Amino acid sequence: MDQDQVKELRELIEMLKANEVAEFDMERPDYKVRLKFVGEPSSTVDVGQLSRMMAAMPHSGTGYPTGDVSAAAVDEAAPAHVAPVSEEVLHSVKSPIVGTFYDSPSPGAPAFIKIGDQVEVGQVLCIIEAMKLMNEIEADVAGEVVERIAASGQPVEYGQPLFTIRPR
Repeated sequence: MDQDQVKELRELIEMLKANEVAEFDMERPDYKVRLKFVGEPSSTVDVGQLSRMMAAMPHSGTGYPTGDVSAAAVDEAAPAHVAPVSEEVLHSVKSPIVGTFYDSPSPGAPAFIKIGDQVEVGQVLCIIEAMKLMNEIEADVAGEVVERIAASGQPVEYGQPLFTIRPR
């Protein structure tokens, strides 16, 4: 992703949060985005609703939407689906450094962990390469791996979520 796409994605995330959207999927020729916000009950918006919401928003000189959109901006014929409240608290393992994410110790080797695995505190989850150094990222909570967010070989930023774990 280039800087403009990252900026557009960040602004899209802020707009989705401001409008309390629970889930969002977007597919472009060069990337695919799936967002799922955890927390208060909110609505699910389809692409048509999002297009209408974005069209109703004022735009900055960059062409990106600015400000909040009111519920009236969404077509009344498109019903919002209320997401169930989740009592489950999931732990996000975030990248402590900027670098390249790898899910296995070497090319062709099996991944350190897979979805559904039970992990212990201190267990290696992945490697992040930074400045030719391989940094092992360990679990900071024991539990079940629910989701792997980063893709192997993908650059990751400081604080970027890598895994989601359901604590024991």
